[in-house]
Amino acid sequence: MKFYTDYLTFHTKKRREYIHITPHVEKILRASKIREGIVLVSAMHITAGIYVNDDEDGLIEDIDQWLEKLAPYRKDYKHHETGEDNADSHLKALLIHHQTILPIAAGKLDLGTWQRVFYAEFDGQRDKRVLVKIMGE
Repeated sequence: MKFYTDYLTFHTKKRREYIHITPHVEKILRASKIREGIVLVSAMHITAGIYVNDDEDGLIEDIDQWLEKLAPYRKDYKHHETGEDNADSHLKALLIHHQTILPIAAGKLDLGTWQRVFYAEFDGQRDKRVLVKIMGE
């Protein structure tokens, strides 16, 4: 069993952004030279997430609106009493989850036809890291 670790860094222009990162993960996979195994992709921040879905602008907008409906920005969160203003970002990250595991077959991500990997940022405009850990042979 071999292991390979790399990191991605994102600095979004907006507070909330959804970034298609499949090409970044594929590049790291090629560098690892691992042909069969799994890739763990994990946001290393509590106000960001990783998810797999279709890369379609309308769907991404629907996801954003759905998350805002479930965890809207409000001023009355208890977390804001600490001086922060990002409680909704923490809640959105819980809904998306912070990581995903992807299969590797024949040296490539073994994704479904429309599956793509996304980094979801909910409290951006500063550097954030994503761990990409590859395990296999």
